[in-house]
This record gives sequence, C-alpha cells and structure tokens, in this order.
Amino acid sequence: QVQVAESGGGLVLPGGSLRLSCTASGSSFTFDSINWYRQVPGKQRELVAMITPGGSTYFTESVKNRFAIARLTGKNTVYLAMSSLEPEDTGVYYCNAVFADADYWGQGTQVTVSS
Repeated sequence: QVQVAESGGGLVLPGGSLRLSCTASGSSFTFDSINWYRQVPGKQRELVAMITPGGSTYFTESVKNRFAIARLTGKNTVYLAMSSLEPEDTGVYYCNAVFADADYWGQGTQVTVSS
C-alpha cells in the first residue's frame, strides 16, 4: 500500500526559508511525477512545483526563482526548498505522487509565513 508523507512545515518570518520533504513508500515502482500542491482556505488547491524521474521541473509563476525542487536519484523522495518566503506562500502544502492513472496524496504540512 502506497503511503505519502510530508514533513518540514512550520512558522517562518517573511523573507525566511523552509525545506519540505516528501517520501512515497510502499511501492516498487518509480512514480511518474511527484508534485507539491498548496491550498489556502477558500481557494482551490494549486500546483506549486513538480519533478519527473528525468529531472524535468515545473514551477507556478509566483514561486519561480524562489523555490527549488529536487529528487533523490532512484528514490521516491522529493524536497521542496522554499526561500524568500512571502505571506502569500502561507497554506497547507500537499505532496502528490502519480503513477499511471493513480494519484496518491499525503496529509499535508502547514506553512505559515508571518511576522
């Protein structure tokens, strides 16, 4: 059974940094992509960043040049390094692992950017 777990959220001052971790376990295959989504109360969950096994990446416009994503070679572990954080980055960050037609989600980790 596939399980996805996130860690690394917390409270940070504007301009600060955090690193989120995501591990997808319980499978023998490599996921097609592992993605980070963000949800703010009252808004739809939005895709923030994604990475494929080949290293292709995507970032939503608002986080470009501030966030980086990396994947351990041969592992279903992904890191999201967030810097120059802004209050608008506040939300619950969810890790999503995709294989074929299946989606697997973690429980989410809260990130709060506030002074």
